[in-house]
Amino acid sequence: MGSRGSTKNSPARLTLAWGVHLLTASGAVVGMVSIMAILAGNLPRAALLMMLALAIDSIDGTLARKARVKQLLPRVDGRRLDDIVDFLNFVIVPVVFMVASGHLGSWVWAGIPILASAYGFSQQDAKTDDDFFRGWPSYWNIVALYAWMLDLSVLSGTLWTVGLSIAIFIPIKYVYPSRARSLKRTTNALGIGWGILISLAIAFPPLEQNFHLTAVSLFFPVYYVGLSFWLGGLQERARAFRAARG
Repeated sequence: MGSRGSTKNSPARLTLAWGVHLLTASGAVVGMVSIMAILAGNLPRAALLMMLALAIDSIDGTLARKARVKQLLPRVDGRRLDDIVDFLNFVIVPVVFMVASGHLGSWVWAGIPILASAYGFSQQDAKTDDDFFRGWPSYWNIVALYAWMLDLSVLSGTLWTVGLSIAIFIPIKYVYPSRARSLKRTTNALGIGWGILISLAIAFPPLEQNFHLTAVSLFFPVYYVGLSFWLGGLQERARAFRAARG
């Protein structure tokens, strides 16, 4: 019994658990370097760093669960750490990016997504018990990248920003990709493919020009929204309807 407990809390396991927290926290460093790149006028570098931050966020939760970080390091709130880093990389960095790239009218408009997302992140039920996000999950990094890569007008960028800021307050459920209970492997595989396409489009402009990678990549956001509406809305309403009838 004692040997089993010792193995469970062995130095190797504790080191691995701390390593996962370090990976999550490193996203904040990536966010800082992203802002430095934006201020230096190097938007392609900032865009690639935003993709790196997204990649870290996509895998750290899964690694934390596999490494049993919550059980091994109960005094460190991994979810809070993740939210802090996400607010930087999913809200602050991309909003600054959109202002610098000229896809928001002014800093006044930039305040809207920041305030709306602060509300969204602070909600106790922002992540539901059945593993969905409640309200649009502040994917401003994706909005910023598409506004820049598709070269949206200032008006279009501002309207999308205001509309999605409002969507944060609408309690529609959106798929939590790493915890999806349906089509998880399909969703994650498509998400990886999306990340590769966007990264290639940013890093190699000739590929983007020849193969229209950005346009092709739009399939995944459309798939994600459609899946969210099906699993988080229509399917639940259908179950509720059948329960009411029977």
